[in-house]
Amino acid sequence: MPFRNTAEAVGAWVEGWAVSRGAAEPAARPGGFTIDVGLSKHVMRHVLTTADEATVRKITENAPMPGIWLKTFVSPETLTPWLAPGWSLAGGPGYLMSASLRAARAEVPDGYRLRTWSRDGVVRALVRTADGAFAARGQIAVTGSTAVVDQVETDPAHQRRGLGRLVMSTLATAAAGQGATAGVLGATPEGRALYESAGWRVLAPLTGATRDTGRVEA
Repeated sequence: MPFRNTAEAVGAWVEGWAVSRGAAEPAARPGGFTIDVGLSKHVMRHVLTTADEATVRKITENAPMPGIWLKTFVSPETLTPWLAPGWSLAGGPGYLMSASLRAARAEVPDGYRLRTWSRDGVVRALVRTADGAFAARGQIAVTGSTAVVDQVETDPAHQRRGLGRLVMSTLATAAAGQGATAGVLGATPEGRALYESAGWRVLAPLTGATRDTGRVEA
């Protein structure tokens, strides 16, 4: 594992996620971090490096307004009974994953075009068809020796053609070129298989909850 422990990986994920999403600088708090995100359905989030019932209950009881999110590294079955009334799980089970980053050559499949660009510390990769239609994308935020992969997506019509692996390889190569050696990400069950095939490994479960029933963000 490229991190000394899970807590170190969580800290890297929080920092890189905030850069990737253009959120405020994470504020350290006992047991984790708080991040001002600034979206109508995602105003702020608490990330608990170590979650326990008393801490979760205190946060969820004292945050009755919508748009507050909570991220923990325990299973959904563990988190659910700790939540105050009005809170619910945000999406299904997730995973915190990590990998060592290194440059790798990836061929663009026939019929597709790859473009990358960097802005404000975030490298983005976009794959389109020959006629310009969206096929796949992803981005990575580099924060010194660590980097966070975020918002990897492949259009259903273009899955199982190696585009997800192409995006992951492109992002890892870009981050390694900037000096990053360790990567971390939050994965859905669907994304886990892709990441594991690219050498990423699960560090811990990742479970979220929210007061709002709006759309889920990983």
